[in-house]
This record gives sequence, C-alpha cells and structure tokens, in this order.
Amino acid sequence: MPMKVCIGGTFNILHSGHRALIDTAIQKAGSNGSLFIGVATRALLKKKVVQHSFQHRAAALKDYLKQKSFLKQTRIEPITDRFGPTINEDFDAIIVSPETFQTAKDINLIREKKGKKPMQIIQINYVLAEDNKPISSTRIINNIIDKDGKIR
Repeated sequence: MPMKVCIGGTFNILHSGHRALIDTAIQKAGSNGSLFIGVATRALLKKKVVQHSFQHRAAALKDYLKQKSFLKQTRIEPITDRFGPTINEDFDAIIVSPETFQTAKDINLIREKKGKKPMQIIQINYVLAEDNKPISSTRIINNIIDKDGKIR
C-alpha cells in the first residue's frame, strides 16, 4: 500500500547514515508512495556548523533520489522549525534516527491534540563508522571519517 512518508534533517554532507534514512523512507513509501524531505535552514541550526547552502544540500539529495528512481515522488523543502509541515499535513509515517525520535513523539502528541491521526514512527539505528561511533557530518568535517565511515 503506498504511503506518504516524511523525514527531516540538516543533510550537511550526505553520508551513509542519511542514505540509510532515505532508503528506509523510500522502502516504507512503496513504489507508488511519496516522500517529503524537510531540510533544516541555517536559522533552525543556530549552533550547528553548516558548510553548504540549502540549494547545495537539496541538490545532493536530488542526485541521490535520482539514483534511486524516487525523485519524482519526492518533495524537498526548507524547514524553519523542528516540526516542518508534519503538524498539519497528513503523513502516514515518519522515519527518524535515535537523535530525532523524541521530536517524532512530540509531533504525534500535537497531531492528536489537533484531532489528526498519529504517524507511524520508524526509528532506524545509527550507521556506525569503522570505530563503532555514529557517522556524522561533524566527524566528516573534522576529518575523522569519510562519508562512508572509513577512518581517515
């Protein structure tokens, strides 16, 4: 059954962890489903170092989605808060990492208060680097690992 699925993030440097999140979302959406990707704006990320513009980050996502033949079913938009359109728009599922699981729970609480059905929350595990620590853009920027988690 096709589903309307959403994910969100900074997507500062598209790495293996992001690809796992996107792949899970595509699988959950199904071949006739749709995917919303909220890309955090610099305003939302006050303390986080963001190397690339929204346009650059969105382009990297589009390139990956094109490889997966899922670009036409995907909507990519900037988000200025941690909820994006998930409070008001009808999504069937949200795919999250351990880092954003609580946000998904908060979204569902707000949705229920508004009389909307809660989304299914699917939490994926962190993708670990060779050193068994999560792959992250920060660790890539700091030249500790590459995009696939290999130690530099």
